[in-house]
Amino acid sequence: MAVLVPVKAFSHAKVRLAPALDAPARAALAREMASTVVRAAGPLPVAIVCDDDEVATWARSVDASVIWCPGRGLNGAVADGVDELGRDGFDQVIVAHADLPHALDLAWVADFDGVTLVPDRHDDGTNVLALSPTSGFTFAYGPGSFPRHAAEAERLGLALRIEREQTLGWDVDLPADLVTPDWLAS
Repeated sequence: MAVLVPVKAFSHAKVRLAPALDAPARAALAREMASTVVRAAGPLPVAIVCDDDEVATWARSVDASVIWCPGRGLNGAVADGVDELGRDGFDQVIVAHADLPHALDLAWVADFDGVTLVPDRHDDGTNVLALSPTSGFTFAYGPGSFPRHAAEAERLGLALRIEREQTLGWDVDLPADLVTPDWLAS
């Protein structure tokens, strides 16, 4: 089992947070959230899929391997990363997005034969996904990815588990997402 984290160039990350944070603060936040996700992988091997030299250098500094995928977009990069991890012998891959500031543990997501989806707290996006790299799964990230990913598992006849877990369901896209959630504050 391995964890794949797609990471956009820190300097271009989280532009929708511009009303609340300037560019250096957004880059620092993106780096810190990605580091949190890597820590949440625990002892599992982590691969960072990216097309940015600064991100690749950071990945190596946190003992992650780098899968270089220039110009592929998120869906292509994730597909390439999952395929490469499959060729490296991993039978389960956990795809975890890099903007999960409260992530604590990722390993449990892959303890299911089939596809596990952890949607965002709005049941719109897919924050974490686990599957076999040989499943033939087509990734469809972007707005509405959660129902598309559920439909893809169904189309392929794969067992599907949906887990709504608070620490993995909280991602950061908009300024309002920067507020500490009530369940964490208490």
